[in-house]
Amino acid sequence: MPKLRVCALYPDLMNIYADRGNLLMLERRCAWRGIGFELQAAGFGDRIDPDAHDLFYMGGGQDRDQELCAADLVATKREGLEAAAAAGRVIMGVCGGFQLLGHAYALGDRDIPGLGLVDVRTVRSADPRLIGNVAIEVALDGPGGPRQVLAGFENHAGRTHLGPGEEPLGRVLTGHGNTGESGFEGVRRGNVVGTYLHGPLLPKNAWFADWLIRTATGADALEPLDDSLEDAAHELARRVAGA
Repeated sequence: MPKLRVCALYPDLMNIYADRGNLLMLERRCAWRGIGFELQAAGFGDRIDPDAHDLFYMGGGQDRDQELCAADLVATKREGLEAAAAAGRVIMGVCGGFQLLGHAYALGDRDIPGLGLVDVRTVRSADPRLIGNVAIEVALDGPGGPRQVLAGFENHAGRTHLGPGEEPLGRVLTGHGNTGESGFEGVRRGNVVGTYLHGPLLPKNAWFADWLIRTATGADALEPLDDSLEDAAHELARRVAGA
């Protein structure tokens, strides 16, 4: 039986806006298809075995909790996550997790170090927080593939700037995105994905949960499900966002 092996990074601290619901969504959609699901938490001091997991997940947290996790993340987990990214494992960060995928998060006169898996830098702004429902257009299968809409909720003081040549996850349709000005949201380098979309994200976008499962397990296709409720949730999220 196929299995999805997930490693949740600091699930107790990095879980703002119920982002743990993303893990539950992955587990349910695997169970409904008869796909095994294995969840392991990695907390302070735990090292990463890049071959033991198919998908690594880190949610968002308050600045204090994010700073606590950052030092441990760099000291004990960066090497393993670098190897996981090089091997094509899926690594997903949401909000604070997204910020920690980059080089650093500048908080006034100090930097919170990041993993450097993607070329992004985040600076906390003194301007109003970027808050509200958001929708973005993504093309996960490349420029020639279908364009789909991700809908969620954003609430962040950080402005995340992509380095030259780095690709966003998607183009902002409504809402603010990474900086409120760039028109970009999130980042994607191979199977490393970062986004500010909370809500939690996956229950509002079942198709994206399936993309993560398919990509992480290497499946060519997944058994279709009755997604009438999931589709209704997605349409409502889009409508609320004005998309």
